[in-house]
Amino acid sequence: MSHSGPVLVFDSGVGGLSVVAHLRAAMPERALAYLCDNAALPYGTKDDAWLIERIVAVCCAGVRASRAGALVVACNTASTLALDALRAALPIPVVGTVPAIKPAAAMSRNGVIGLLATSATVRRRYTDRLIARFATEQRVVRVAGDALVKQAEQVLAGSPPDAGVIEQALAPLFADAELDTVVLGCTHFPLLRPFFETLAPRPMQWIDSGAAIARRTATVAPQGSRISGVDISFATAPAEAGMIRALERYEFAAPQGLEALEQ
Repeated sequence: MSHSGPVLVFDSGVGGLSVVAHLRAAMPERALAYLCDNAALPYGTKDDAWLIERIVAVCCAGVRASRAGALVVACNTASTLALDALRAALPIPVVGTVPAIKPAAAMSRNGVIGLLATSATVRRRYTDRLIARFATEQRVVRVAGDALVKQAEQVLAGSPPDAGVIEQALAPLFADAELDTVVLGCTHFPLLRPFFETLAPRPMQWIDSGAAIARRTATVAPQGSRISGVDISFATAPAEAGMIRALERYEFAAPQGLEALEQ
């Protein structure tokens, strides 16, 4: 396997494109590839053991197909669950995505931060450890925003989101008058940030891990220049029209299908 290939960005859906935006800014000449396991979307409601097996199988297939030199797991659910398994299975650098608890704790003026993530990330022991390590002096309000994943997918597909769904998902954060900083603990959620800011009853800081992921990737990924104006992409359900439009917006060619995988 060549280790000088593209940086492969993986997510269950198109939320990882929020990380792609940071990678393109940090490494404009670097070849990327995108891997979307949309046949199994959403991850946040699936059984842990099933997910680990699925994530490793899909990522290994994607690395083989793209001949990637590094893998970016642009999914908080997958990262907090399967990073160790992926690193054991792959001979290339694997960069994960975890909720930005540490910078949020440092930036909050009132000492109250929100964690907006999927159900799986909100309840994960990994998340418990992050909070115990970096936010011992802060109060953390955890909110599961699973319904927002579909809204982000709609936005990237070119359809407007449902403001009512977004407002309902954010209501627990808005209800806490002291909360001033929100961790966007799902890579789909930065795609909705303009709508969050519009609906917020007061100014809030919205923090995600995209820039930090790009910086880390730039230090570990091999060189691999873009050959053309578009990069390759792969999907487990490649015919989905909304996903194709979203990938095109981020300079990826229409996705190729991966070898059939058990659902």
